[in-house]
Amino acid sequence: MALKTTLKAEINADAWDTLNSAVSLPFDKPAKSRIAVKVINHLGDEVMKVFRV
Repeated sequence: MALKTTLKAEINADAWDTLNSAVSLPFDKPAKSRIAVKVINHLGDEVMKVFRV
């Protein structure tokens, strides 16, 4: 795994599986009624979008 080599650390496979997904983990609705979603691809490119909820 390239990330393991880059970080020079052990990566918990179960924890990685929850993060490496197209499905968000559940969270409570924020008081300000907006959320930000940030996506980072395998090349390190980032995109962030703010949504009103």
